[in-house]
This record gives sequence, structure tokens and C-alpha cells, in this order.
Amino acid sequence: MNHSLNQLYQEIILDHNKHPRHYGVATGHTHVAEGYNPICGDHLHLYLKLEGSHLEWIRFESAACAICKASASIMAEALQGKTLEAAKEVAYRVGEILTTDTPVDLTADGDFSALAGVRQFPGRIKCASLPWSTYEAALAGQSSSEIAVEI
Repeated sequence: MNHSLNQLYQEIILDHNKHPRHYGVATGHTHVAEGYNPICGDHLHLYLKLEGSHLEWIRFESAACAICKASASIMAEALQGKTLEAAKEVAYRVGEILTTDTPVDLTADGDFSALAGVRQFPGRIKCASLPWSTYEAALAGQSSSEIAVEI
């Protein structure tokens, strides 16, 4: 990855960490889940409001590292307002970005392309994937369970 692209990705991560989108508890959620990574201590609460197969809104709170918090913010921005099918496609794409050498396109992938920079640090991939795993747990109705992320 070239230096200027890597710097852009870092700036996106830092911006989402300092100014997280969709942060905070919201009442009226239909799904909730808690994510926890015991290795690094990242802790996340995720709240979703579904209307049929449409993700009306998504909110989160976290006590987590910059990568986890930024990933949650990027996820909330990317998924809010989408159908569950469209959200599933986004989540799949993020999985590709985090776990393979697939090329990313900032124009097509948006801010979640910044997560490609995490691939350089294998121990941090779980930090970036925790919000996405928590989202899947919320959809699956695992509202009271913790998600232990194994490394």
C-alpha cells in the first residue's frame, strides 16, 4: 500500500474515532448485542431498529481502542438505512477487506476501505471485526450474550 493511501486510511480511522457517527444509546431498539474482546479489552454495545427487512437506525457505545470504535462508526454509517440484504453484502465486503489481499477502491468502498490498513497488523483485525460480529449477533437474537473474539 502506498504511503499517501495509507495516510488517508489513517486519517479516516482517526476521524471516526474522534467523531464517531451514530454514537450513544437510543430507545426503541428492536435488537441489541454486546461484543467483547477479552484479549484487548474492547467492549461494545450495539442497538438496532429494524422495520421489516430495513435497518432504520443503528447506534453504539464503546469502551474500545481507536480501530474498534472507528470500525463501529464506519459500520453504522455504511449500514443505516439499508435493507438487511444490502447490509449483508456490505458486511461480506468488509470481511474480504479485513481478511484477504483484495484491492480496495475508496470511491466504491467508501470509508470502510480504510479498514484495509488494519491488514498490516494481524493482531488488530479482531479489533476492526468486533463491531461487525456484534451486528451479526444482534440480528441473530443473541441480545444478552457476549461475543468472545478468539485470536
